[in-house]
Amino acid sequence: MIYDMAPMEGITTYIYRTTFAKYYGGITHYYTPFLASMNLSSRERNDVLPEHNTGITVIPQILSNKPDEFLAISKTLKDYGYDMVNLNLGCPSGTVVSKHRGSGFLAVPDELDLFLSEIFEKCPLKISIKTRLGIQDEAEWETILKIYEKYPLAELIIHTRLQKDFYKLPARPHLFQAAHRLGIPLCYNGDIDSADALCQVTHTDTSIDRVMLGRGLIADPELIEVFQGNAPRDKERLRQFLATLCERYISEMGGGDRNTLYKMKELWVYMGAHFPDGERYVKKIKKASRLSEYESALNTLFSTCEMK
Repeated sequence: MIYDMAPMEGITTYIYRTTFAKYYGGITHYYTPFLASMNLSSRERNDVLPEHNTGITVIPQILSNKPDEFLAISKTLKDYGYDMVNLNLGCPSGTVVSKHRGSGFLAVPDELDLFLSEIFEKCPLKISIKTRLGIQDEAEWETILKIYEKYPLAELIIHTRLQKDFYKLPARPHLFQAAHRLGIPLCYNGDIDSADALCQVTHTDTSIDRVMLGRGLIADPELIEVFQGNAPRDKERLRQFLATLCERYISEMGGGDRNTLYKMKELWVYMGAHFPDGERYVKKIKKASRLSEYESALNTLFSTCEMK
């Protein structure tokens, strides 16, 4: 089984990716949060610089519905030494969708078809796509697949939800199988947050050999080890991982307590669920206004509560 790390805006930056690889690993491909500026912002450029991603295999993701924009970003990435780029057709955010970007592009299939025709003709890199099933109705999936069939996709990553589902409604793994007719590598994405969830997905389609992990992996960095039957629940390793992340955010981002706390507290939106007896301490972590308060709450959580 191939395990890839999903792009999560604001979370899976190069600092997170390389720190995760140091303490946990098991990831074949790390996808970057989407790039959306034709000339790349300083933040975007920092995230894809080869020297910031040593020791891991990174695939940059682009959010665009303009061929010239997509191609300009791709050229920059080629100059950095990348050989593949991923097109984001999965983001369900309202501000993105309203501009017919991300999964919103699926609402205008004719425009999407023209866009793909141009970028596949001119892009100097291999192109993979991360997609949702459609906007409102499962029947849209067939129309979308007919478009993808026309192009030499390097891989299709399928988040088995509609745009309207966001992340709240259950995934629809039964629709994954229809994509096999494309004859290309397929990767499953959606609600794989436990060994049971992975078993259910692979039972639905026994040919699945690639999965992309997002929120489940952020919540539980040991998730791949759990899949493999090794569940050490090593709190000390997690503590060191979080300490290294915190130190790197301080030294590489600057900005003092506020910026660093924002990054660390964002992780605890997901990680808190794995400390069922530590709800009050997790709340203190999320309410901390200074790093000293955060560290105090974190130390108490780790000394008094067990991970599930």
